[in-house]
Amino acid sequence: MNAIQKTALVFTIIGGINWGLIGLFHFNLVESLFGINSFLTMLIYIIVGIAALINIMLLFQDLNQKE
Repeated sequence: MNAIQKTALVFTIIGGINWGLIGLFHFNLVESLFGINSFLTMLIYIIVGIAALINIMLLFQDLNQKE
């Protein structure tokens, strides 16, 4: 796993934790930290979405493949 994939995984985990907080407690950590509909909030959501797309590509890589 290269650095881009690891970074994408971190952002995907952050996004998953945020969704967990929304589902359990109706608390959006990203909006709480950066404001509702602010530029930074939208940027975080975009980054998490791109990270998820990168992680989808990991599903199709051979796990035994040497990099």
